[in-house]
Amino acid sequence: MRPAARASRRRRPADPQAARGSGASSVREERGAATAEFTMVAALLALLFVLTLQLAVVVHVRNTLIDAASTGARFGALDDRSAADGVARTEELISGAIGVDHAEHVGHRWRSVDAGRELTIVVEADVPLFGLGPGLGHLEVSGSAVEFE
Repeated sequence: MRPAARASRRRRPADPQAARGSGASSVREERGAATAEFTMVAALLALLFVLTLQLAVVVHVRNTLIDAASTGARFGALDDRSAADGVARTEELISGAIGVDHAEHVGHRWRSVDAGRELTIVVEADVPLFGLGPGLGHLEVSGSAVEFE
């Protein structure tokens, strides 16, 4: 062997742990870190999923209430119907789609416009928490239709 090769052999430490250097101790310190990281990321993803689900429920309830109010207003503005018929139709649609508890506060008002009278059906409801019942706030939506003269 050459003298340079022998010299490099002598410089190696006798302790195998020291031979591994600081890399081995950092591996030992990071043991279990993947579990902790997974737990934190999973909790964040679960929260994001629940918030997205809640937003979807709120948008669904809002759109359903608007559709029911608009349909009820068009129904009540027919020649052979009254505003009370429109309110009843709105309550029926809401009860069938999202539940009776959202159809408790349904009202109407008439307003004069150039072409005749405008019937507006107003629905007030609580925003459900995860679709289970009231809890997040209050919605007021309306739908209008014109009864031509």
